[in-house]
Amino acid sequence: METDHQLIARVKACTLCEPYLEDGVRPVFQLDSRARILVAAQAPGRRVHETGIPFNDPSGDRLRDWLGVDRETFYDPTQLAILPMGFCYPGTGKSGDLPPRKECAPQWRQQLLDQLPDLELILVIGQYAQAWHLKEKGSVTQIVSNWREYVQGDKHPMIFPMPHPSPRNNIWLRRNPWFEEELVPELQQQVRRVLAGKGV
Repeated sequence: METDHQLIARVKACTLCEPYLEDGVRPVFQLDSRARILVAAQAPGRRVHETGIPFNDPSGDRLRDWLGVDRETFYDPTQLAILPMGFCYPGTGKSGDLPPRKECAPQWRQQLLDQLPDLELILVIGQYAQAWHLKEKGSVTQIVSNWREYVQGDKHPMIFPMPHPSPRNNIWLRRNPWFEEELVPELQQQVRRVLAGKGV
């Protein structure tokens, strides 16, 4: 059976979408089979593409605030796996970054998720990740506003649907104050529990 290191090496060498990426291929993700938290996101932005470090931008600063973790914890792959729906920067369109390339997830996603047997908590960020992980149709607002349905009960791993932490979502956050008032404190509590190695 292929080890996670072998699979990571294959994904890092992927050129599947190269013909469609003006800025070239540079798969950016973080994975270790010991991780207990998964950040299921969209696709790298330009700054992440340039540095090769996931969420190394203002979106990452806000996401770490939401999680209540520092950079050291966030970038510890034995604690957090970070798997965007598209591993390479898709480029910029008229109204921001383009969607994740459609080729990426069918090629790699399930193989990588299969390397994460100990997940206890999944953050499902944005519409593309929510469509994959939750099999839900609807707006991000509709899905995230029903977050208690995903968190409560005996679902394992626990799932938190999230909006993207991009500064582009500042208006959304102002219009939906319940997110930071209600969901974020619960998220931080569950993150502390998982990182402390405590069961549900």
